[in-house]
Amino acid sequence: MITFLYRIYQLVIALPVLVVLTIITALEVGIGMTIGNGHFWGYYPGKCWAWLILKSLLLPVKVEGREHLEKGQSYVFVANHQGAFDIFLIYGHLGRNFKWMMKHQLRKIPFVGYACEKSHQIMVDKSGPSKIRKTYDDARKILKEGYSVTVFPEGARTFTGHMARFRKGAFALADELQLPIVPLTINGSFDVLPRQRGFNFVNWHPLSLTIHQPIYPTGQGAENVEATMRQAYDSVMSALVPEYQGYAENPDQ
Repeated sequence: MITFLYRIYQLVIALPVLVVLTIITALEVGIGMTIGNGHFWGYYPGKCWAWLILKSLLLPVKVEGREHLEKGQSYVFVANHQGAFDIFLIYGHLGRNFKWMMKHQLRKIPFVGYACEKSHQIMVDKSGPSKIRKTYDDARKILKEGYSVTVFPEGARTFTGHMARFRKGAFALADELQLPIVPLTINGSFDVLPRQRGFNFVNWHPLSLTIHQPIYPTGQGAENVEATMRQAYDSVMSALVPEYQGYAENPDQ
């Protein structure tokens, strides 16, 4: 009965709220980025959008580890990719001004794609060498301007809740610029909305975000990249709930 009522609530209240919030946020970002402070308009409307969506769906959120982050420091955040709600959790609750590295196909989502373009999120296009170079050129520019960047180094959402292997791109970028990596562990997102085709109702389930200790570079080059990647992977894995511990192959990689 509770599940049925929650689904009715989603259709009657939460879904209309999500649509209206998305439209308003896209307009805010578009207008704000056109007329003024890109540092503010490129982040805070999206942060509020994500926070309000989780609130409208009545999903409780727990965040641990914010004390590990230093004010004014740029970071490369790397997180496991449990599901679509990872976006809302990180955007709404990380508490840092950052840019996403995201699949360029997200440009096609109505209003969301427009807002991402206007706020200068980093679109990852792997269709050719020149597109890949542009992706990393954009990321370097953002990091040199003092922003942070958030990446899902698995490259795709999980099918099982378990983690797949990490790719090197984000770690090589951090190594090149000698920036700290901050591992993030997401729990609950897969339970809220497992990866499936078509429309699906959201399941009520608590969400948690664990911000681990930054991993500062101890050198530069291939060995540092490999060591940092292994350490970040182990950190993320260490805070996963027991049900989703362990490696799982992801065919999307």
